[in-house]
Amino acid sequence: MIDVTARYFAVFRERAGCGSEQVATDAATAGELFSEVAARHGFLDAQARCKVAVNGELVGWDAKLRDADEILFFPPVAGG
Repeated sequence: MIDVTARYFAVFRERAGCGSEQVATDAATAGELFSEVAARHGFLDAQARCKVAVNGELVGWDAKLRDADEILFFPPVAGG
């Protein structure tokens, strides 16, 4: 088990009711962590449409997580 900080933006922040939280998890990758927090907070967007960063760098969903990492979750951006 590792402890990470999950940070949420836009609609994810609204759904979670907070901008960030400490998460104790068995997730090995950013994608696994997304699935875990999405289920907990009711995120409706498909992972493939979202972006993720680990420690300030955009990464793929298969990025490995380590204790004390900061993971940022970004929902799809719409605009016009």
